[in-house]
Amino acid sequence: MSVPHILVINIYFAPYTYGGATVVAEQVAHHLKDDHGYRVTAISAMSRSDMPPYAILKSEVDGIVNYLINLPFGRSYGQTYDNSEVTEVVARLIRRLEPDLVHLHCLQDIGAGVIGAAKRQGVPVILSTHDFWWLCERQFMIRTEGRYCGQDPIQIENCKGCVDDLSRAQQRMERLKALAAEADLLTFPSQFAHDLCTRSGLVAQDSMVWANGVHLPGQDFPVRQAARRAAESRLVFGFVGGPSLIKGWPIIRKAFSQLKADQEFDALLVEGSLDGSWWGRADFSDLPGRWQVVPRFAQAEMDGFYARIDVLLFMSQWKETFGLTIREALARGIRVIQTDSGGTVEHPAADPERLLPIGAGPECLVVELKRVLAEKDMHPDALDVVSFADQALTLHRRVQALL
Repeated sequence: MSVPHILVINIYFAPYTYGGATVVAEQVAHHLKDDHGYRVTAISAMSRSDMPPYAILKSEVDGIVNYLINLPFGRSYGQTYDNSEVTEVVARLIRRLEPDLVHLHCLQDIGAGVIGAAKRQGVPVILSTHDFWWLCERQFMIRTEGRYCGQDPIQIENCKGCVDDLSRAQQRMERLKALAAEADLLTFPSQFAHDLCTRSGLVAQDSMVWANGVHLPGQDFPVRQAARRAAESRLVFGFVGGPSLIKGWPIIRKAFSQLKADQEFDALLVEGSLDGSWWGRADFSDLPGRWQVVPRFAQAEMDGFYARIDVLLFMSQWKETFGLTIREALARGIRVIQTDSGGTVEHPAADPERLLPIGAGPECLVVELKRVLAEKDMHPDALDVVSFADQALTLHRRVQALL
């Protein structure tokens, strides 16, 4: 085999990039192409009323061709996880493109039937999970009232308080487990995710922990960071989550309100929404310190944001599978105040004595805020963190073994 051809399938892909899993899918694809000489093609989805249902729009960004399948509005519950129309479109594309391997990421709305579409044509499949969609119809194990589910293992009979129809939710779980079992390799971004999913019955022919990479800081980042710290003595906090219960914003707000009114610090909140709805109407006038909302940033622009902060607040109130922003901060010598939130703590800087319990009140956070404010000039060294190039190299080795 001269040049391996990988077909990447994810709900989003450039030119439409959204969410951390899409960033991972795109970055790994580009490193496979640029660092290891692969030919990479993508399939993703869109929903446009001006095009026929399941029509295909061909696009190309930075050397990767992407076939976007137009999903019609008003799809049924079953079609969100196993859509025979999409499966047939993907099967035709596989016949035409003749990939050597199919790499699947997030399949919500595309449907897991694409696994069978590849396997029936003798094409090996790597399935990379990024969340709990395969086991939870709400995708993130967050209950209807906005709190973490906490099941371990996940048992569908305990989901009746969240789902509209327990019988169809059970059918969904059984179908997705059966389809996932056909994959040649099933990957998870953390040991936490691997163990929880495995205990819950999500298994394939083989599995592994495939930790996500991040964009490492540019060569000039230390200089930019040092210049800002020299020019401004105030400690700067950063928060990239939205104003939701599950991201811990109510706890953050209450904790800061308990600091002295004359406490000097800055806080930057990233407007992660596309329409400014996260922080557009927020009022911080009753809080100490200086608060500022800053625009969302692209991957290539993150050094500009991280050079402006000293402490990242990560107060997630659910057990996440990874935590890209934590690794981005650690790679840049930025302190992290975080909860004990699943795969997010699988890094060497995690101190079990400092991790804040999920569900704890603001008092625990107040203690950490006062500590870092008292030690505002004690900045940690940057940590060695897995890069997207490292992540792609790990995948390359497994692909070679499968081919």
